[in-house]
Amino acid sequence: MPSKNTICLWYDGTALDAATFYAKTFPDSTVGSVHRAPGDYPAGKQGNVLMVEFTVIGIPCLGLNGGPGVPHTDAFSFQVATDDQAETDRLWNAIIDHGGQASVCGWCKDKWGLSWQITPRALTAAVADPDPAAAKRAFEAMMTMTKIDISAIEAARRG
Repeated sequence: MPSKNTICLWYDGTALDAATFYAKTFPDSTVGSVHRAPGDYPAGKQGNVLMVEFTVIGIPCLGLNGGPGVPHTDAFSFQVATDDQAETDRLWNAIIDHGGQASVCGWCKDKWGLSWQITPRALTAAVADPDPAAAKRAFEAMMTMTKIDISAIEAARRG
């Protein structure tokens, strides 16, 4: 049964490319149905890919090729919890090396402008440390990073 709630992401004709990249890059991600336009529409022609159903890390999504003028913003992002530095590096590098852009504190954007937070579980644990001084040290270390370096976070947490 289809999900009652689906995230709809707007693309300018590249929804299938994006969905295919996500399915290759992230675990538990797939491309489902591809729907073609039954007639001409403002951003395309009959037969063009209009919508793509896909899943990103178990989250149902719909890519809508709605046309130009509606870019993604940082107000929406996927936050991906990683288990170790190898997974953090693999996902971060996949996004950046595929036309993406690095930002700060574990944030990056893919080539379609969608924001991602590649967040090691170790970082989340460190900034939630019951020792406020340890949490602050870890937080301050994170604030100096682009991609998160788990060993540096853990060293800062320890003091």
